[in-house]
Amino acid sequence: MIHTDNVTLTGLSTGYRGKKTERIVSKRIDLSMLSGELVMLMGPNGCGKSTLMHTIAGLLPPIAGKITIAGRDIHGLRMREKAKMLSLVLTDKIAATNLTVRDIVVIGRYPYVNYRGSLTSKDKEIVNESLVACRLTGFESRQYGELSDGEKQRVMIARALAQQTPVMLLDEPTAHLDLPSRLEVIIMLRELARKTNKSILVSTHEMDLALQWADTVWLMNSQGKICRGAPEDLVLNHCFEKVFGNDTLSFNIDSGAFSVKHKTATPVSVKGQGAAYKWTLSALHRNGYVESANASGHKITVEEGCWILQEGDSSKSFDSIGSLLQRLHTHHE
Repeated sequence: MIHTDNVTLTGLSTGYRGKKTERIVSKRIDLSMLSGELVMLMGPNGCGKSTLMHTIAGLLPPIAGKITIAGRDIHGLRMREKAKMLSLVLTDKIAATNLTVRDIVVIGRYPYVNYRGSLTSKDKEIVNESLVACRLTGFESRQYGELSDGEKQRVMIARALAQQTPVMLLDEPTAHLDLPSRLEVIIMLRELARKTNKSILVSTHEMDLALQWADTVWLMNSQGKICRGAPEDLVLNHCFEKVFGNDTLSFNIDSGAFSVKHKTATPVSVKGQGAAYKWTLSALHRNGYVESANASGHKITVEEGCWILQEGDSSKSFDSIGSLLQRLHTHHE
């Protein structure tokens, strides 16, 4: 499959323009999205993610620059033509809870239907394919209001998929979802990007999902500037730390996660291997301990189903990380 630039942002400045005032949120953005690519847009609250998403979607006019999809400037298109170029899934809840799942997915075909609003056999086929792709087989006749949050999100993605646009934009699609539903939605979007060759842009606060599933991350700082790259490259280049780190949080480049900076850290020696060893270190770091081979006060040996704490000449065994931590906390009180 040949990947080409589906979306190109050239010298794009976003913001809000009134009759006498103008507020610029981000300046001179030059970015592109490939076909078949899942891009995740991240950044702190208030940095301008939603403004950028709404500008790309054509809901806000750009302050400067242009946005092209498949070579066409979207801000010069009529609404019907624009709806054939990009589909949008927002966080706003729809009020039409009495509509069935199929009714909502059918809405995605409206840019293509005639003035009577009647569907052709091809339209119906596309609706059915969208339902299957979003794992909604058997849900067609169910009312939207009866669905779980995760199921509702899949319906809205199916509606966007039925539009058959080269670009799909989703504003925080995993917000308010439980962990299995979050994973299901993101994995499904990644599969759709590959199978349909769409460019899919997702705004999110879920750094763990971005690190695991994004092809590319657009990381926006508080000044509206964007660092673009594979998530692993952004980790190694300390981009996440620069954008999200502060006086109380530090980024662990090995684990790809943030942790609290403790004012004082107690050294502890830890020996072991495997998953139990890894999660023991995680628990110790979370509680203000730092691993040190030269630590003399606390020496911990991690064995299968057993944690041995040596303090001076005495040692004690524990059957869980939690009980080990309780002993360490008691010792320091």
